[in-house]
Amino acid sequence: MKVTVEQDKCVAAGQCAAAAPDVFDQRDEDGVVVLLTDGPSPELADAVRHAAAACPALAIHVAE
Repeated sequence: MKVTVEQDKCVAAGQCAAAAPDVFDQRDEDGVVVLLTDGPSPELADAVRHAAAACPALAIHVAE
């Protein structure tokens, strides 16, 4: 699994950080997504997919 984010599309909703806090965080100053790892472990795969699906800006992309 390879994860990418488009920070310029992010609306700082925080759904990703709530769904997969080991993979996503938010910048303190504006809440924009920060990708902590672009290759999460297999046990985090479902949470990452959920985060991508929950993103209101569709700023998270997952390649299997």
